[in-house]
Amino acid sequence: MSFMMSMTPGIPSSSSSSSPSPPSSPPLSSPPVSLPVSTIPGTYGWPLLGPISDRLDYFWFQGPETFFKKRTDKYKSTVFRTNVPPSFPLFLNVNPNVVAVLDCKSFSYLFDMDLVEKKNTLVGDFMPSVNFTGGLRTCAYLDTTEPQHAKIKNFAMDILKRSSKVWVPELTANLSTMFDTIEAEVSKDGSASYLIPLQKFIFNFLTKCVVGADTASSPKIAESGYAMLDRWLALQLLPTVKIGLLQPLEEILLHSFAYPSFLVSGDYNKLYQFVKEQGKEVVKRGETEFGLSQEEVIHNLLFVLGFNAFGGFSVFLPTLISTIASDTTGLQDKIVKEVREKAGSTLTFDSVKNLPLVQSVVYETLRCNPPVPLQYARARKDFQLSSHDSVFDIKKGELLCGYQPQVMRDEKVFDEPETFQPDRFLKNKELLNYLYWSNGPQTGSPSQYNKQCPGRDTVILTACLFVAYVFQRYDSITGTATSITALEKAK
Repeated sequence: MSFMMSMTPGIPSSSSSSSPSPPSSPPLSSPPVSLPVSTIPGTYGWPLLGPISDRLDYFWFQGPETFFKKRTDKYKSTVFRTNVPPSFPLFLNVNPNVVAVLDCKSFSYLFDMDLVEKKNTLVGDFMPSVNFTGGLRTCAYLDTTEPQHAKIKNFAMDILKRSSKVWVPELTANLSTMFDTIEAEVSKDGSASYLIPLQKFIFNFLTKCVVGADTASSPKIAESGYAMLDRWLALQLLPTVKIGLLQPLEEILLHSFAYPSFLVSGDYNKLYQFVKEQGKEVVKRGETEFGLSQEEVIHNLLFVLGFNAFGGFSVFLPTLISTIASDTTGLQDKIVKEVREKAGSTLTFDSVKNLPLVQSVVYETLRCNPPVPLQYARARKDFQLSSHDSVFDIKKGELLCGYQPQVMRDEKVFDEPETFQPDRFLKNKELLNYLYWSNGPQTGSPSQYNKQCPGRDTVILTACLFVAYVFQRYDSITGTATSITALEKAK
C-alpha cells in the first residue's frame, strides 16, 4: 500500500513536491538521558549454522510470531540480535543478521530518515531480482536520497490526486458487481468463497483509478489480470513468507532458493503492454511532467498497482471482512446504526469521515493484523536507539527489523493489546501516534523525504467506504476468513 495517498476531496494533501526541507524526525527517536545504555543481547550464532537454525525456527518449528516472542522472553528485551530468513544454502549474497526492534519506541526508528536508509531493504537484505520489474529498481527499493525517489513518489501523488474524481464511483460500481456475484452464490449454494470476486474487484477498481485503464478493453486482462499479479507477487516473496505447506517440503521447495522471473515474464509483459496501450494519458504525464522514461513510468505503475495497492488490499480487506462477519458481540448492529444515520444515501470520502466507529474498527483491524508484518531499515550512521527500558548503540550498516504484529501489542502503549477492541481508537485518538501500518505513524506526514505510504488516509477512507457500502446494502453478514455464509439484505 505504500503508494496510495491522502490527496482526495476534502482531505488536505500531506505532501508537496515543493516542500523546502525534510519533515522532522519521529517524536520517539531521541533516547531519554535517564535510561541505561545496554549491550544489545542475542547472538547470530556460528556462521552458516546460526542462520540455518533460526530459519528453521522461523518457518518450521516456531513460526514468525513465536520466533520473535520466545526471543523477547529469553533476552528480557524487545531489542536483540537474531537472524531472519532467507539464508544459506542458496542465498550466499544475503546477510540474515538483524537487530530486532519489537516495541513501539524502538520500532519508530525505522522511520527516521536522518538515522536510517531504505535502499534495497523492502523485504530485508534479500531483494528479488530486478528482472521482475524490467531490470529497474522501482521506487519502493530507492532510498530518499536517490534523485529518482522524489520524481517517482511525486508522480504517484499526482496520479492519486487526479484519480480522486473517479475513486468513489469506481469503488462502489465494482463493489456492486462483486456482491451481486457473492449473493447469487450464497443463494444457490448456501455459502460463497469471496476471495476471487474480491481480488477481481480490487484489480478492476485500482487499474481504473491508478493506471487510468479500463480492463473492459481487454477481456484477457479483465478475467485473469488479478491472477497474473498474484503469481508475480508470489514468486518474489516466497523465500520470505511462511505458507503452511507440509514440512519439510515448504523448506525445500519454497525457502531454499529465489525463483527466476522468467516463470512469470509472459504475464508481466501482457500487463506491461496493457498499461502502455490503455494508460497512455498517465504514462505520457509521467514522461512530460516528471522527467521519467516510459519504462520507468510503466514499471513503477505496475509495482504501485500490483505490489503496493493490489497486494496490500488483498491482505487487508479479507481480514477486515472476516473480523466483522465473524463478530458475535453486536458490533454489526452498531455499525449499521452509525452508517444509516450518518453516512447519507450517497457515499463520499467526506461522508465516511462522519463514521468514527467504522474508522476505529478499520484502525483496530490494522493494529491487530498489519498487512505488512515486517519492516526493515539500515543504519545510515552510528546512533543510539531507545526501547522503553534501555538505550542501545547501533552501528552504521546494521539492519534493523521490526515485526509489526508484536510491536502493535506493546502493552506499555495499548491496554489489553491481545484483545480486539472496536472502539479503541474512538476512545483514545492519541493511540494513532503509535499505529505504524503505513511505514510511519498514522499521524505522520508522508512526503518525498520519507518512505511513509502516501495513501495512508486514502487506504483508511477506502476501507471505511467498503464497510459503509456493505451495511447500506445488508443488515448483517456472516462468514469466515474465506467465505460468506449468510447475507441479510437491508430492510
